[in-house]
Amino acid sequence: MKLRELAHSRAGDKGDISNISVIAFHEKDYALLERYLTPERVKQHFSQIVDGDVTRYALPQLGALNFVMQRALGGGVTRSLALDAHGKCLSSAMLNLDIPDDLCKAA
Repeated sequence: MKLRELAHSRAGDKGDISNISVIAFHEKDYALLERYLTPERVKQHFSQIVDGDVTRYALPQLGALNFVMQRALGGGVTRSLALDAHGKCLSSAMLNLDIPDDLCKAA
């Protein structure tokens, strides 16, 4: 199952830092997201672009996780040669992450 079936996402940026929030559609799915979406897994998912640390902030009262990815935008908006220098499409890329079916059935 794709993450997009359980949550929606928003992305922002500041310099060479990308910030991605993942928000569960339903409160019952938040625990699964919290268990599966670790900073290590997110860094691996974005291994082609994230050269720094990934920090996760949990916001259980909102059913959301916020990931701050250091050195993720090719030097930042004014330095990057990327078409999406702000990293707005990274929220869509995050939602393309696969959640194992057996994990979803156990939740």
